Amino acid sequence: MNDPARETRLQEAAVAALRRGDADGALATLREMGDPPAMLLAQAHSRAGDLDGEAAALRRILDGDMRNLPALLAMGRNALRRDDERGSISWFRAALAQAAATGAPPQLQPLLQQAQASVARSSQRFEDHLTAAIADLPPLPRIAHATDLLLGKRDVYLQQPSMFYFPGLPQRAFYERKEFDWVAPMEAMTDAIVAELHAVRAQEADFAPYVQTATNRPAPNNPLRDDPSWGALYFWQGGAPVAENAQRCPAVMEALALAPMPVIAGRSPMALWSLLKPGTHIQPHHGLLNTRLICHLPLLTPPDCTLRVGAETRDWRRGEMLIFDDSVEHEAWNRSADTRVVLLFEVWRPEIDAEEREALTRLFQAIDAFGPAQVDTGG
Repeated sequence: MNDPARETRLQEAAVAALRRGDADGALATLREMGDPPAMLLAQAHSRAGDLDGEAAALRRILDGDMRNLPALLAMGRNALRRDDERGSISWFRAALAQAAATGAPPQLQPLLQQAQASVARSSQRFEDHLTAAIADLPPLPRIAHATDLLLGKRDVYLQQPSMFYFPGLPQRAFYERKEFDWVAPMEAMTDAIVAELHAVRAQEADFAPYVQTATNRPAPNNPLRDDPSWGALYFWQGGAPVAENAQRCPAVMEALALAPMPVIAGRSPMALWSLLKPGTHIQPHHGLLNTRLICHLPLLTPPDCTLRVGAETRDWRRGEMLIFDDSVEHEAWNRSADTRVVLLFEVWRPEIDAEEREALTRLFQAIDAFGPAQVDTGG
């Protein structure tokens, strides 16, 4: 028959034995109990150097409460004493995640700090180990990217178009200029396009807001809605040329004719000057589609203007095309004191063949015919 008073006396005696440094005596006393406290039993086994006994007692706790913070921390220390560094890190990371989610009492803060330091040391050793394994190889960007992902130094960014996802396309943030034979001839026209830009801005320094509130649908959730800080002057809009702008900027239209822009009634081509005023931040967002690439021909490029697509950030440089997948999360900044302007347009993804392009064209036209086209506030 369970005698609560006896159990309490035995527990107090075990605690006193541990305080005296008598781990074996504490264990002997705990064994006399009908159901000794698991954490106290774990501490006694730990002091006695019985790592298996400690782990068994801790597992009893975690079987009933898998998020028990003291037990998670103790399991990490137990693994360290076994020279199981990878095991210890898994326990410590679980403990740190639990503490971040629910908080931790002050008495556990030193142990959490030790766990954090242990994780950091192990992560650095692991990074050094991997670096040494590939130190004699030439620079390989995809290997470097994969290694950074493994080490948690970069995040995974995937295509997440807000309207239409086409499967089977490579997950690439940026494409390189040399991959497209039409890029160099267009870049060669930069000076002529910039001259047209200066002439237009001499008459109208501001452009209409890039993101505008439509009268026939909900307002887009964009801090730059109806704000000319992010401005647009269109040459192709909704699949049709903007006659006035096309007439006064023939170099722009000639350059755009070089690119494989989609031709989709009511939707594409789409091409514009995109203006970003000083101090403006286009917040992270995703474009409508992953069937296209967005192209920027930089025209006015003050310093401290950057574009992030996924995990990679690039600067705009006058006359050097940036080509990217806007279905991947992206954002842009103008931290300079001057205005940034690029010629922005879309082209077909090169991996989509002619037959698929024809099918997609029909599909998009059918989508738009069903109701008002979704407003494209990406780019």
